[in-house]
Amino acid sequence: MKKPYPKNSDIRNAIIEVLSKEIIEHPEVFPEHVYRKLEEKGFYVGLLTIRRIWRIYEEMVRKKWLDDVLNVIQEN
Repeated sequence: MKKPYPKNSDIRNAIIEVLSKEIIEHPEVFPEHVYRKLEEKGFYVGLLTIRRIWRIYEEMVRKKWLDDVLNVIQEN
């Protein structure tokens, strides 16, 4: 059986879970934690890019759905 590809909402949920339940040592390892969380939930992450994860994270911070706990978003 094929694993489903994660939608943006699935990635958002994984980001929230990772940031609330895991300790992120450095922002560079953050996408790996998100990949692992999505795989645990049964999603296929082979085509999911790091850029997409960061884009969704940035979108969540800019919409104030999430605080920038990783301190990677630069304000204008």
